[in-house]
Amino acid sequence: MSDKKYQKGGEFLLAAGNADEIFTPEDFTSEQRMIAKTTEDFVRQEVWPKIDKIEAQEEGVTLDLMSQAAELGLLMADIPQEYAGMGLDKTSSALITEKMGMAGSFSVTHAAHTGIATLPIVFYGNQAQKEKYLPGLAEGEIGAYCLTEPGSGSDALAAKATAFLSEDGKKYLLNGTKQFITNAKWAKTFIVFAKVAGKDFTAFIVERDMLGVSIAPEELKLGIKGSSTAALILEDVSVPVENLLGEIGKGHLIAFNILNIGRYKLGAGVLGAAKLALEYAVKYALERKQFKKSLSEFGLIRKKIAEMTSRIFVAESLVYRTVGLIDIILEGVKGSSGESSERVLKGIEEYAIECSIAKVYASEVADYVVDESLQIFGGYGYSQEYPVERLYRDARINRIFEGTSEINRLLIPGMLLCRSLQGDLPLMRVLENLKNEVADTSAGDEAPESGVGEFAWYREKLEGARKAVLMAAGLAVEKHFKDIAERQELLALLADMIMEYYAIESALLRLERGSFAASSWQSQALLNYFPAAMGRLRSWGREVLGSVVSSPQLAGKLVVFEKFCRLTPFDTISVRDLLAEKIISDEGYPRG
Repeated sequence: MSDKKYQKGGEFLLAAGNADEIFTPEDFTSEQRMIAKTTEDFVRQEVWPKIDKIEAQEEGVTLDLMSQAAELGLLMADIPQEYAGMGLDKTSSALITEKMGMAGSFSVTHAAHTGIATLPIVFYGNQAQKEKYLPGLAEGEIGAYCLTEPGSGSDALAAKATAFLSEDGKKYLLNGTKQFITNAKWAKTFIVFAKVAGKDFTAFIVERDMLGVSIAPEELKLGIKGSSTAALILEDVSVPVENLLGEIGKGHLIAFNILNIGRYKLGAGVLGAAKLALEYAVKYALERKQFKKSLSEFGLIRKKIAEMTSRIFVAESLVYRTVGLIDIILEGVKGSSGESSERVLKGIEEYAIECSIAKVYASEVADYVVDESLQIFGGYGYSQEYPVERLYRDARINRIFEGTSEINRLLIPGMLLCRSLQGDLPLMRVLENLKNEVADTSAGDEAPESGVGEFAWYREKLEGARKAVLMAAGLAVEKHFKDIAERQELLALLADMIMEYYAIESALLRLERGSFAASSWQSQALLNYFPAAMGRLRSWGREVLGSVVSSPQLAGKLVVFEKFCRLTPFDTISVRDLLAEKIISDEGYPRG
């Protein structure tokens, strides 16, 4: 493990972060930037000219593109070098995923193959399995991940697929149906989850040409039409015992750990789509004339452009902060031995909370951005002649992928409490200290404010926001500790507060680390974002307090809570106009 200082998973809520201890997009190395450019060039030059053929699933097109991607090394970032891979850091891998996010349906094919279909073998395969399957996956032999079933969506462990050992002990007979399988039409290798003897949830490597394997017709989907989505049907499929992946009864570890990786990668991928939607919107606004003026000159269009940019900037900050934390904790872990794989998985599991935040926050930002982009196009945005229509439809799946946003909202505060009870985080002590501090706080005390937009001003307001989140969480835990897991609406409100705090702090730490001037577009992006974010925190917190604090105490608690969230209004209209001017001038999200 690296000797560098770093915050533990979830610790961002307990103590203010340090800009020297995080990773930002400004920290990308020249090699990482080259990898990103190679990927983007491939998408723009090779994928985009074939988008219509991909969307129609024209025979051979996607497979040919996957082979081209393999030749460029875009399928092997996470595969160890000894198995024909590149063994790159997680940031480089995330950058590939982000740039692939501009590739529409093809990005789904790529992400499923390189992520959830390949990584189970990378981390849980034995040497023979890695030698047999990983080189082919690196070279473009498509893989698929088969967890969901018709009766088990978010409740994956309720799977009914079975695996029974044969009398001679040499094979398992698999039966069942796996639903909504990405890459089903093209895959040669499937990671399949089934219950051994009907009870022990276990993973298997299943090959397409095994007798009894069949693929149902393609699903007719709202979006991502160019990706293959179909059911995998298993009828007495004879799977050799050597194809059992990991250990019997430990399939849940594979499923959940791989999902953690999928979550931060999804966060990176949707950034690419959001940036592309912004680019389309800005270029259209420059070209389109109404009332003898360019759309880009209208205040409400400029506001949309500024808001889209601000949210992308914040999402980008938290996604790469998360990936950077994982890279730091994995520094020094080399090779692909079982011990190395275990350390990698533990490192990623350390930041499971942050991975869930990246998935939920970034996918909802992408939804917002494509929606506003379509609105700028007006009626043309609703027409298939313009690419934003496809972006709009494609974006919707991201709130379902990698565990629905609702499930992840329950996981975020749940994992924080769990880590606290296990002794990994001193959450309860921090909550108790804050409770004592709040009891001693005079509601009339006023701290002096620094200049709006200065780092000291942000820090002061951010510390108030952190205490507001902790206060709401502490009161909720105090009221419902024994049954808080059943209070889903309450947990979701706390999750929104936690995510918003992590988002704001990530963007601020990025500004501090880069020492950005107040006039920079990055500073303007956060300054525009900040008031609405604080308003959301205040609104969610008031709802929490209204639910968990008794009427006689509510007024007093609200006085303290409101003090933590207080923000004096300033001229956000001018801030947005300056930010929009920069984005319009650059014709999209600034590069570099």
